[in-house]
Amino acid sequence: MSSSAIFPGATLGLLGGGQLGRMFTAIARTRGYDVVVLDPDPASPAAQFASAHLCASYDDAEAIAQLGSRCDAVTVEFENVPSQVLERLAAYCPVRPGARALAICQARIAEKGFLRDAGFATARHVPVRDFADLRQGLEEVGTPALLKLSRMGYDGKGQMLVHDRASAEAAFTALGGHECVLEERIDLATEISVVLARGSDGEVATFPVCENSHRNGILDVTSVPASVPATLAAEAVRVAGAIAAALDYVGVLAVEFFVDRAGRLLVNEMAPRPHNSGHYTLDACLTSQFEQQLRALCGLPLGDPSLIRPAVMVNILGDTWSAGEPRWQAVLGETAARLHLYGKREPRPGRKMGHYTCLASSVDDARDIAERIRVAMSPAAG
Repeated sequence: MSSSAIFPGATLGLLGGGQLGRMFTAIARTRGYDVVVLDPDPASPAAQFASAHLCASYDDAEAIAQLGSRCDAVTVEFENVPSQVLERLAAYCPVRPGARALAICQARIAEKGFLRDAGFATARHVPVRDFADLRQGLEEVGTPALLKLSRMGYDGKGQMLVHDRASAEAAFTALGGHECVLEERIDLATEISVVLARGSDGEVATFPVCENSHRNGILDVTSVPASVPATLAAEAVRVAGAIAAALDYVGVLAVEFFVDRAGRLLVNEMAPRPHNSGHYTLDACLTSQFEQQLRALCGLPLGDPSLIRPAVMVNILGDTWSAGEPRWQAVLGETAARLHLYGKREPRPGRKMGHYTCLASSVDDARDIAERIRVAMSPAAG
């Protein structure tokens, strides 16, 4: 254990106060740490569990100084905090992950360039900064293709399918003419992700490879272990570890992959934080991704990421409230399921309100339980 390890009683800072921060804060408080959350939302889900809430913008100089002076270490809940803020906080205390990793991950152009330069396979793509780039990109990438905002796109937002020059130019205009990436549309077999933790000493602990399915661009279901060949899963783990090393990364990192119908493994994108597809670790692994985030931040040995039982995690979106309050007895009455709600007051279509995880002796059995709950939880089922 490092001589600079941070122990219970210390104060940790968190940039971002959504559900990922809420789950980190719950673990940290349980382990004996104080947590100060900096988030502009007065109804921040993480702040409900935190020791203190600095309700201010991420670039508020006074709030940054206060956070830095109060905390023994700082981490992030999402990647869209300005990387310059991390540089400023690093003058006060350790910041994990660092500003460089965040800057790369928060802009698709930078992220794709990093992956290309480091030799990691991705879908064909070109950066698009103007209409000339777009026209040239169509020649290189072909159609159909996806035009994706370089910054601030998530959960399917900020990306549009294009079929020809006219639709591509209309999409670029609809996206405000902001920097984008034009990316080939993959003949997709499945999507998988690798969530890992890396310590400041280079120690790496990797969770089992997950298989993910989406609805309307939002993660719907994660199944683990993934139903991919063992050789492909091992290669995904190797690539994710190599990416973390190339970034000199400290913390929890998620790497999303496409698997095409030819069996190629392609890096899609990275998340410099715990990931939605890793939520199952709260119930199905010896150590959760949030415990690993805490351990990496504090310079403690990483926990054992072993899977206890096969699991299926299902996101609960605001759409579930369309006909009234969900029938919580459907999930709470199932002994193989675990419910997690995020403390958000207003359900909206597409908004992640919570998730539940089902454990069973096989992924198929867990999926059957999960789908039975999904149907029974609808108010219409009552």
